[in-house]
Amino acid sequence: MTTTDTSAAAPLPVPGKPPGNLNFVLICVFIDMLGIGLIVPVLPVLVGEFTGTRDNQAYWYGVMSAVFGLMQFLFMPMLGAISDRVGRRPVLLYSMAGMSINFLTTAWAPNLACLFIGRVIGGMSSASMSVASAYASDISTPENRAKSFGKIGAAFGLGFICGPMLGGLLGTVDLHLPFYVAGALSAANLVYGYLMVPESLPAARRAPFKLSKINPLAALAKLVRRTDIRGLVVTYTLVTLAAMMLQTTWVLYTTFRFNWTPGQNGAALFCVGLTAAVVQAGLLGLLIKRFGEVRLAQLGMVSGTVTYLLYGLATQGWMMYVLIVCNVLSFAIGPALQSIISKHTPADEQGELMGSLQSISSVGVIIMPLLGSAILGEVSHLPAGDWRVGSTFYLCAAMQAMAVLVAQRYFGKHKAEEA
Repeated sequence: MTTTDTSAAAPLPVPGKPPGNLNFVLICVFIDMLGIGLIVPVLPVLVGEFTGTRDNQAYWYGVMSAVFGLMQFLFMPMLGAISDRVGRRPVLLYSMAGMSINFLTTAWAPNLACLFIGRVIGGMSSASMSVASAYASDISTPENRAKSFGKIGAAFGLGFICGPMLGGLLGTVDLHLPFYVAGALSAANLVYGYLMVPESLPAARRAPFKLSKINPLAALAKLVRRTDIRGLVVTYTLVTLAAMMLQTTWVLYTTFRFNWTPGQNGAALFCVGLTAAVVQAGLLGLLIKRFGEVRLAQLGMVSGTVTYLLYGLATQGWMMYVLIVCNVLSFAIGPALQSIISKHTPADEQGELMGSLQSISSVGVIIMPLLGSAILGEVSHLPAGDWRVGSTFYLCAAMQAMAVLVAQRYFGKHKAEEA
């Protein structure tokens, strides 16, 4: 697909106004996350259908999640760099098509091997969040980037408001049904994106494609070499790893500890999505005005540290709901840190930057499911009330606490610059 073809559908930019329309991409992200949210409560249970014991279920689900993360890690920088060269729109369309194939392949899977094939396809094409973030950066001023990232996070959260709840309900009918629905939604998203999403990156701002940019290790090494934001990158990495541990072990943890069904997990994830949407779409602007991006990120990390610890110590299912609602500030960490980092990066490298940051998440999805499933496998035979069952969340709390310390040191050294 050539640059001319992908930009032909985009409207001419208005003088003085960045090209593109964020609302279109927000809808795309919402539909993508709705599809992904549909399968979250049921995929671990579906894996359990092909395994015999809890420890095997935890092991194979962890391996499957790691395979998905490995594909993300290998392909995310490539897709981000390609979007810097040919524009955001064609990469978004590719992502939508790949996710549809992923869901349908999983729905038809008769065994674990076919489930792996679906996860490989999904990991290779899951670029919507990083490219959408680059799209938002293209059409936002530096002062409004945090709000734009917050809106994308809100669209992500709104997808999880509807997705897991619906997925849990559909999963009680048939474990394969949510995957068919997710595949259909992704296909509809592809059609919508092809017809409605304009290009955001003008030809004059596109960067030449270099093979060095598609090396995921090179992308991460470039971040590491940036001494001006090294502390921010370390902070973002620790926060992301803790979040990946939470996301990839939540359903198995609540199933083992509280004996939750897909429907109950869907309801809890509905609460997570609703809280995230309220913070990132409604409160983020007010919170930034009140605390500033730096202080808001620090407060969110402290709140997350305490909440992770209490997740692991919770003895009743209802306690998880209380902790989700009370942990509102943690939902502002991502947009705040992304905004701070993006302000230190040239406009023609935003796609590469967002792809590299997303690669950190992909590394987390490789490592944390393996580590988390190993921990859960070791404690799966303990009584549900044993405090050791929450070991994965204690690790999350430790990583988040380290992030607080690194961030405090970085912002202390760069106080004038960040101000």
